[in-house]
Amino acid sequence: MSGPVQALDPGKLPRHVAIIMDGNGRWALKRGLPRLAGHRAGTENLRRVIRASAEFGIPYLTIYAFSTENWGRPPEEVTGLMYILEDVIDRELAELNKEGVQLRHIGRLERLAPGLQEKVLHAIELTKNNDRLVLNVAFNYGGRDEIVQAIQRMMKDGVIPEQVSDDLVAKYLYTAGVPDPDLIIRTSGELRISNFLIWQAAYSEWYITPTYWPEFSKEEYRRALEAFSQRDRRFGKTSSSHELQQSNA
Repeated sequence: MSGPVQALDPGKLPRHVAIIMDGNGRWALKRGLPRLAGHRAGTENLRRVIRASAEFGIPYLTIYAFSTENWGRPPEEVTGLMYILEDVIDRELAELNKEGVQLRHIGRLERLAPGLQEKVLHAIELTKNNDRLVLNVAFNYGGRDEIVQAIQRMMKDGVIPEQVSDDLVAKYLYTAGVPDPDLIIRTSGELRISNFLIWQAAYSEWYITPTYWPEFSKEEYRRALEAFSQRDRRFGKTSSSHELQQSNA
C-alpha cells in the first residue's frame, strides 16, 4: 500500500481535515448487533484514521464525536457513549502522546461527569506540546451553540459593533488558532451539515461517501484526499483572480 500513499502530492493536501463519523448505528443494525457495538467499532476505526492522518502528513484533524443534540438519544446509548469516551482516554492516551498527537476538546465540558471532565483536561494538558497532529475532538459540540457563546463572550468583553470582523469572531470560537477545515468528510452517504463547524466550513470542500464509518478505510481516506487535490478552490473568485491573489501574497 506504500505506492498510493507516495503518489499523493504534499503540496495539494488539505491542512485541516474534519470528519463527520456517521453510520455506526446502521453498521451495527445491519449485522444484528446493538447500536453501541457500532460505536465501539467506530472508535476502533478512529485509531486507524488518526494514524493514517499522521502518515499522510495532515497537521489538523477534527472529529465529530457527540453533538449537543445527541443527548436526545436513548439514555442507555448516551451512557454507553460516555463510557466509550472514558475508556478510549484510558487506553489510548499514552500511545497518542507517544505518537505526537496533541488533543484538544471543542464543545461544552460542563455536562460531562466530573471524573470524565478531569480525564479530558488531563489529556489536553499532557499532550499540549505535541505537534505532529492536532486532534480536535468535538464532544458535546454544536455549531450554533459555538457561535452563540462567541457572541456572548464578545459582549462580556465589551466589544463594540465596529470592532467585529471575521478575524475577531474566529478568535472567540472553540477552534481559535486552528485553520478552517479545507476538507470535510461525511460517511454513510447523508447530505447534511448536522450543525458541524458552521462558521469554519464556509469554504470547505466536501467528500460524501456511502461507506459507514466503521468501514471507512485508509484506502478510502486516500481517495478522499486525491479527490480534494483535484478540486479548483476559488473562494468565491474566478480561478485566475484567486491564483493571482495567492501569487501576490
